[in-house]
Amino acid sequence: MTTTLPPKTNFRAVGTRPIRHDGYEKVTGQALYSADTTLPGLLYSNVLRSPHAHAKIISIDTSKAEAYPGVRSIITSKDFPEQENIVTSPFPGPPLSLNLKEHTDNVIAGDKVLHKGHAVAAVAAVSTHVAEEASKLIEVTYEILAPVKTVEEAIAEGAPQLHSNYEKNIASYNKLEIGDIEEGFKKADHIIEREFRTATVHQGYIEPPAATAWWSTDNRVTIWGSSQGQFIVRDRTSIVLGVPFSSVKVIPREIGGGFGGKTTIYLEPLAAMLSKKTGVPVKMAMSRSDVLEATGPTSGSYVKAKIGITNEGKLVAGYADLKFEAGAYPGSPVVPGATCMFSPYDMENISIDAYDIVTNKPKTTAYRAPGAPISAFAAESIIDELAEKIGMDPMDLRILNTAQEGTMRVNGITNPIIGCLETAEAIKNHDHYSSELKGKHTGRGVASGFWMNNTGAACAVAAVNYDGTVNLTIGQMDVGGLRVVAAQHVAEVLGIPIEDVIPQYGDTDTVGWTSVTGGSGGAFKTGWASYEAAQDIKKQMCQRVAGFWETPLDNVELVDGVFKHTADSELKMSFKDLSAKLPDIGGPVAGRANLIPGGPGSAFATHLVDVEVDVDTGKVTILRYTAAQDVGRAIHPSYVEGQIQGGAAQGIGWALNEEYFMNDDAKLMNVSLLDYRMPTSLDLPMIEAVIVEVPNPGHPYGVRGVGEVCIVPPLAAIANAIYDAIGIRMTELPMNPVAITKAIQEAKK
Repeated sequence: MTTTLPPKTNFRAVGTRPIRHDGYEKVTGQALYSADTTLPGLLYSNVLRSPHAHAKIISIDTSKAEAYPGVRSIITSKDFPEQENIVTSPFPGPPLSLNLKEHTDNVIAGDKVLHKGHAVAAVAAVSTHVAEEASKLIEVTYEILAPVKTVEEAIAEGAPQLHSNYEKNIASYNKLEIGDIEEGFKKADHIIEREFRTATVHQGYIEPPAATAWWSTDNRVTIWGSSQGQFIVRDRTSIVLGVPFSSVKVIPREIGGGFGGKTTIYLEPLAAMLSKKTGVPVKMAMSRSDVLEATGPTSGSYVKAKIGITNEGKLVAGYADLKFEAGAYPGSPVVPGATCMFSPYDMENISIDAYDIVTNKPKTTAYRAPGAPISAFAAESIIDELAEKIGMDPMDLRILNTAQEGTMRVNGITNPIIGCLETAEAIKNHDHYSSELKGKHTGRGVASGFWMNNTGAACAVAAVNYDGTVNLTIGQMDVGGLRVVAAQHVAEVLGIPIEDVIPQYGDTDTVGWTSVTGGSGGAFKTGWASYEAAQDIKKQMCQRVAGFWETPLDNVELVDGVFKHTADSELKMSFKDLSAKLPDIGGPVAGRANLIPGGPGSAFATHLVDVEVDVDTGKVTILRYTAAQDVGRAIHPSYVEGQIQGGAAQGIGWALNEEYFMNDDAKLMNVSLLDYRMPTSLDLPMIEAVIVEVPNPGHPYGVRGVGEVCIVPPLAAIANAIYDAIGIRMTELPMNPVAITKAIQEAKK
């Protein structure tokens, strides 16, 4: 179902559903992923990882491993440059959340290990089997320390301290506030305060990280790998290696999922250093248990939230205390979580305390709208409870208080044109909302969500071929169909078939610095860069045809792929025909663009879910799911729908099953996808995506990012539906059968 507000302009390429250019390679198995890299003389590596969650490294003896037949080199942290304990960002991009020493220590442990699976050493050998066997011979002496698993344990009196420079394990504190929170609560007729807890969860991408590096004799290192940004891999690897950016070249491979989890480095510096020591290329890859134990999940959390409302249904005040796990090193998404928490609403008085707290788990990494699903779980659960308290329909309450153009968010930013109201109305008017619930212990829940959407540097280069096709090179990784979306921007400007645009992503030596594909900024910034590159081509081609016709440039226009003379209707030339003449009228034409566009446009979504709860087993079944989202303008509606459906599916897993199950020693017990329970197609109904289009005036075609906000509402929507089904409010995640059964039993006491 598509709701379009306002009616679309007539486009040729934008809004269509072309087959993705990389589709054939992927469905036939020809696409090359990181682990597919094979080079002459290749060595294979295995990483020795810590069996302890928190321990000092007393000594590392590699002598036995070095003597093992087939071993070519072994590295530890001592092989890397000693870094300073200062925070700096020596490259143009997202700031480092870590100081330089922590940045290296996160890749390979220095004086301490801070989570089970922390890299301690790496072996390069003639085969993976030899590397694995040799790594077992490395003798590491540890002084085992007590670990902390949650934020509450971390800040408790007398808790073990992970770092000497963070008091009570609190890495940072931020206060976000607008209005007067005390006066706001005085205006409230009803106030509800609740505590919420969420478990650590992983992005669950299918492709484990892998990297191949070759340090050549000219003292440059080339890295093949998959990530959400080849430039951030280059820059951060150069920091760890202590070499200039220009000494590192990253050639990206196809990416088998990321969802924010592949926006940093793990293996690349290790493979590079092993290659430097051996003089040949080195490949390394993670196992699934490595992925879960040693790559960044998102935060577990503790949230205390309080919201006040009047009898008429006006939300007047909101307070929250957010404590997010950062994992072993600082950098949880607590500030984005705070920013997003109350942003779907026009609430004048808000105060949020946001704490970033280190724990003995892998350092957190982004996961789709990082931080926002956790804070929305708390806010939207209380809002549902407030609606019941005053006897108001939960959707009417949301519509009454919806954020609109001009509403100030807690970070002080005033909303531009947004589609929050339209998404809420789309759900309220949907036949799902008015349909009858059938069956015993069935319930319906709603929730809204917000994500600010990001931008960043983007580059694109487009070159016209003499047969009328256009080669397009972008600097961003293709996550979710970005190549075809970029090609649609070019095809729209030039009026040529989408099939005539041949898109690719470039390596770090062939295209300008481009920020990561993340934060729902990819289609916005790289789409815009592609649009501008096409405009550059259009300008040059018009100049060529003006010269060919011996007429002023103002007399030439490009309409639907045909150059026309504005004063002489007989003078026409197709884009393809002009391309064929280029060798004789000035030579090649190439367009380029490099920009950091502003105004990415905020994203809002409202979700509606029906569930059935088996009160005997605690199992929750999703019966029906509808997700409405303002996408600005859907460049490729199929991919927009896929993003919405994918985000909802991941949110369902987060709500009902997924968690890092830790023992008392902070060791992860569910280290496979058999035990780390992600939903499959058997667990989900067809998820209906309702595309709402309120074009973003800050983009040539009205684009808003779509990949983040779709994961924000599911946690709360499902919790609200469970309450509707069994009358019990769930305030901890996951809401799995054990938790549901326990809650039912406690309610009977």
